[in-house]
Amino acid sequence: MELSERAAQLREQVEHHAYRYYVLDDPEIGDSEYDRLFRELQEIEEQHPALRTPDSPTARVGGPPVVGFTQYRHRIPMLSLENAFSKEELRSFDERVRKGLGEDEVDYYTELKFDGASLSLTYEDGILTSAATRGDGTTGELVTHNARTIRGVPMRLREGVVGVLEVRGEVLMFKRAFQELNEKKVAKGEQVFANPRNAASGGLRQLDSRLTAQRKLSFFAYGTGYADSRIADRQSEVIRRLRDLGFPTRVEATVVTGVDALLEQVKKVQSLRPDLPFGIDGIVIKVDRIDQQQTLGFTGRGPRWAIAFKYPAEQAFTKLNRIFAQVGRTGAITPVADLEPVYVGGVTVSRATLHNWEDIRRKDVREGDVVSVQRAGDVIPEVVGPVLEKRTEDLPIPEEPGKCPVCGTPVVRKPGEVAIRCPNRVCPAQIQTKIEHFAGRRMMDIDGLGSKLVERFLDLGLLTDIPSIYTLGERRVELTNLDRMGEQSVDNLLRNIEDSKHRPLARFLFGLGIPEVGERGAVDLVNHFHTLEAIREADEETLKSVSNIGPRTAAEIQEWFLDEENRAMVDRLLELGVEPEMSAAPEGGPFDGMTFVFTGKLEQFAREEAEALVQRLGARASGSVSAKTSILVAGPGAGSKLAKAEQFGVKVLTESEFLEMLPEGETI
Repeated sequence: MELSERAAQLREQVEHHAYRYYVLDDPEIGDSEYDRLFRELQEIEEQHPALRTPDSPTARVGGPPVVGFTQYRHRIPMLSLENAFSKEELRSFDERVRKGLGEDEVDYYTELKFDGASLSLTYEDGILTSAATRGDGTTGELVTHNARTIRGVPMRLREGVVGVLEVRGEVLMFKRAFQELNEKKVAKGEQVFANPRNAASGGLRQLDSRLTAQRKLSFFAYGTGYADSRIADRQSEVIRRLRDLGFPTRVEATVVTGVDALLEQVKKVQSLRPDLPFGIDGIVIKVDRIDQQQTLGFTGRGPRWAIAFKYPAEQAFTKLNRIFAQVGRTGAITPVADLEPVYVGGVTVSRATLHNWEDIRRKDVREGDVVSVQRAGDVIPEVVGPVLEKRTEDLPIPEEPGKCPVCGTPVVRKPGEVAIRCPNRVCPAQIQTKIEHFAGRRMMDIDGLGSKLVERFLDLGLLTDIPSIYTLGERRVELTNLDRMGEQSVDNLLRNIEDSKHRPLARFLFGLGIPEVGERGAVDLVNHFHTLEAIREADEETLKSVSNIGPRTAAEIQEWFLDEENRAMVDRLLELGVEPEMSAAPEGGPFDGMTFVFTGKLEQFAREEAEALVQRLGARASGSVSAKTSILVAGPGAGSKLAKAEQFGVKVLTESEFLEMLPEGETI
């Protein structure tokens, strides 16, 4: 087969599998096989640039920076929607629509109101030719170079569409990607993003598309703009047609008839909101029939046939009692807000991050303020800012510490960084947080070795570093003589420590706390190298070839393993009997390709144990239900995840039924 034919074949295969994964939620191959096809195509195009086509999927990695943004005038304005905040306002909207159409009841198409940034994509004869931001609704900015890096944006439509078709949708960042992005920024001492919407919007406006690609943005289509020919007669049919053409859409969208059914759908989507993998701030309601939309027309501000119902903002107000400095395992000294407990985003929050002292000054946050608190990405509690009108006295401005609050070492700040750090590698706070991280559930899972016990053992000299965990068995007598440490509790702890010697290699790597290497990155390393020794000895170029490992991460991994103290620590762990399992989830296992979710109060086993088991058998364990979930295992008290599984038609098992389906000889 000639290279040109092979390149064309690879482009077709890569786009096909991207469609199966991002649009249908039904992948046919694993990530490693997809990466192999992608890299082969990339190598062919690099060696033979004439074979690269404008719609090649390799464009998604980004290209050289552009000089600036060109303004783009939308053929049809991207108008904003009227907002509704109550049932009464929705009923008034329905009444206006019915009156305008002379109908007793109307079919409404309802969809999620994504908390992201709008994007307009123009296709000519099925090929992506331009992408533009919403801007002021009439004029936006061309961001085609960035749009090509977003996985959910097709370079070429899956079916032939003659002429021009403009597709509109939302660019957003999933909660997990947002959390990873901010964690990296904190580690580098950079300003964090306040919310995923800002991160997504900023990602669209990068001059260097390679930076956009690193944001891991997603795209969901919600309609069309200008088109040479109509593609459907109903809004719901438009979305189905766009899905067939290769655009990701959401299964939560549906058609309801009448205002009562509409109100029920608004309530239902609100119950799903906490479990969605991305942020929404409401639900968009559109008259389903296109001819009825045309009859109703537009006002000066937006369409008469659509409205956005806004859910209450997931923020709360409380008093900031004090600001204290916290030392992390990398030495970064972070200001933390001690708050009057407040319920926000589904949890009670009493502490929240303030990121760094520059952020405190920028927001003008002071001890004693009433502050607004939110859960960033619905995960990390953070202080948004003070409520200045409630500041009744001249409160002192918080001062940045000059010394480590734990060991007293003068702080340092690397050039170009915002964060201050304690440079003392034997700082007790750093040692404690490193041990706690290593022993955590998602790492080595040493049950019983929590923060209070780690702190106590450090004070007594029973722990000095991570390897010293595995010398505690030699000090059993000392342990049993401690207050509140009976023989049974000591034996349980030592047994859990012994069991942790044989955790999967990916969890061991994650536990080491290598900069830039999170849970997903550790799995990618193991899937690629398979052994600890191969990872230790890999050079930067080899590391960059690993799926999802970029140049900065590759450099951090190599630097970490070249450090003599780190190498000595790993060697010491191996000498003490730690033998990480040398492979990730096996391909071809009995649960290969399946995705499990565990929810509710599980009475027969721990969720973490079950997740580890299904991963060992080849499956993926997820924390949220989606259309690609294979099985939901539900215990008593299962709530929104069970409702979502029923909506998607996901198979639901009890704990007993799950245990019965395990292969012979497998137990939790």
